[in-house]
Amino acid sequence: MHSQVHSRIHSQVHSRLPSLSVPKRTESEILIPVVPDEVLLNSNLIQHLALNAKDAALLNGVLMRTKEDPNSSEVISYAPFTLFPSPVPTRLFNQAFEVQQDFNLLVDKISMDSEFLKNSLASTAEADEFTARLFNIYTQVLDEGIAQSITLGVNRSDYMFDKRPKLIATLKQVEINTIAASFAGLAARVPEVHRQVMNVWGKPDEAAKIMSNKAVKGICKGIARAWHLYGSPDAAVLFLVEKISRNIFDQRCLEMELWKKNVRVIRRQMYEIYERGLLDDNKKLFVDGNEIAVAYFRTGYSPDDYLCEECWIARLMIERSMAIKCPNIATHLVGTKKIQQELVREGVLEKFLPEDPAAVERIRSTFVGLYSIDEGPEGDEIIAKALADPESYVLKPQREGGGNNIFGDELRQVLGGIKDKASRSAYILMDRIKPQVVKNYLLQSGAAVKLSECVVELGVFGVYIRNCNRLSMNLAAGHLLRTKRTEFADGGVSAGVAVLDTPYLI
Repeated sequence: MHSQVHSRIHSQVHSRLPSLSVPKRTESEILIPVVPDEVLLNSNLIQHLALNAKDAALLNGVLMRTKEDPNSSEVISYAPFTLFPSPVPTRLFNQAFEVQQDFNLLVDKISMDSEFLKNSLASTAEADEFTARLFNIYTQVLDEGIAQSITLGVNRSDYMFDKRPKLIATLKQVEINTIAASFAGLAARVPEVHRQVMNVWGKPDEAAKIMSNKAVKGICKGIARAWHLYGSPDAAVLFLVEKISRNIFDQRCLEMELWKKNVRVIRRQMYEIYERGLLDDNKKLFVDGNEIAVAYFRTGYSPDDYLCEECWIARLMIERSMAIKCPNIATHLVGTKKIQQELVREGVLEKFLPEDPAAVERIRSTFVGLYSIDEGPEGDEIIAKALADPESYVLKPQREGGGNNIFGDELRQVLGGIKDKASRSAYILMDRIKPQVVKNYLLQSGAAVKLSECVVELGVFGVYIRNCNRLSMNLAAGHLLRTKRTEFADGGVSAGVAVLDTPYLI
């Protein structure tokens, strides 16, 4: 009986199967290769491919710690991912990479404009305590004088493919993350898993078309260059990490790449910097006796990351130090939703990129409508529109990390509750992107394998270094593709909503 089942599955996998079908291109369609329904609905084949995919994920290091024991590696599981790679238009993928260097330059220029940051964030800081705490550190460091002139930026600009009826798909920015941009490590390992799936399915030609992802090498190139510029070969790179580290293997990918470059790495939590860190007379940062060349933040973007007042003191200590920060506090603030909203105002991009109108156009083409809801006629008008048509907008607080945005009926409820209060300045409104739906299987530990309608989100990692008031490095370093079911409006991989994916360029 066992041999008969094995033979039947073997025959299904290796017999001539339908190829990826390609719908006819028209001006109103995205060209999408679709895994045929006869494959998607072939339960024996799907179960066989899923088993192979999970094993391939474990073999290739696509790993996470478990919810039950998030700080131990004794029991681990595969990180959630799609069974098949998802279709991504080559035109939009290339556009996202081409504009990334423009965004790197823009973020860096904004971070150096204290007047713009202060004016833009004034109302938000009054309404949102977390932004106010960050802003207070920023002003304190400015008043004292910035100790380290070298800046390292590692950001990720996230996009969806907006698809309106009778119009071609366009690349539209969801947000830009300027602190703790994650999943470069695991994203670089997923392509090999999807190649294995395609090969087991009997599609070696399609498997060969799946591109590699150089995100780890690109990010570590930037960190290693910054470490070298610091000028002390005995100094270490400090990874600032959260208390709960389910996603430790994503971080370890970067650590291992740095160790290969003979760059020493230490990991510490924020409160440990308070307990065991110090600044010497020259503002050099030492932690447990280790001089720190680069402080790389994988935490610090959420109020939950500051468990006690000592964590805030530690953040200030790092910002005051000679260590090269990734990011520094100014760059962290550039990633707030309020700054994203201010950039859509007329003339703002031209202010920061006056000599490059082509870059201005490339950036602006990715924007959707973003709106201030500060008190006043402008805010009142857009609030009224959103309350009347909540499905067309997203309400965004000044928070990072996924799972914070507000949609639909909840948007109407929250916005209705704050519309007459000063606290509304803690939010912005954004036009809701309407992505095209694709079908896939999402493989999540402990969950049934079922066919789902999904949307994809593409992120591009950017790496830059400013030294002596000029960019000595400016890279589009790699990509991250995440997919989630259509019933989930918001949330990332760490939040248990989205899963890792690989672009299949079409």
